[in-house]
Amino acid sequence: MKLLRTIRLDPSDTFVFEAAASPGEWAVAGGFVFFATQEEDLVGKARAAFRAGLLGIDSLGWSTLAQVVEASESDRDAAVALLAQRLVERFGAPDLTMARAAAEEEVAFAASLADHPLGTLIAVHRTRQDGAIRETFRTLRPREGEKPLRAFAFMEVEGEDASDTPDDRVDLVGLAQGPGK
Repeated sequence: MKLLRTIRLDPSDTFVFEAAASPGEWAVAGGFVFFATQEEDLVGKARAAFRAGLLGIDSLGWSTLAQVVEASESDRDAAVALLAQRLVERFGAPDLTMARAAAEEEVAFAASLADHPLGTLIAVHRTRQDGAIRETFRTLRPREGEKPLRAFAFMEVEGEDASDTPDDRVDLVGLAQGPGK
């Protein structure tokens, strides 16, 4: 089976997101974190996480990219158990049984996103439309052969229109400087 692990090709996640996932964490889409939040209420780093963050299960930090990796059944079970625990501790799930059912769904969805060759990178673009969160996912693969992963080395993009609109851009310098600077 295949699942998603967070990956960091450069240090940008550490200043783009309030909490960056550590490289190598099991990852899920993470849109559920924003269920009760309106997009217009999110600013700065929280907005960046909403728009482009994949959730690392261990730290509940965000990653711009996740990588498709091989996983065992015990890896999947451990990811489900840890996410269920996090749902109770941090997100107010009423009990572990209900949290486990939700965690199973999240990890199953992540596994469906990992239905690509090993090493493929996955990115998310999240918006809120008509009161619902809409997620689109893109895959990034090296153009030719297998090479060491570096930022900006991935050229093939699959998914919806890969072009950015001005509303989709993130001011990395402004985020690094913090609010009011």
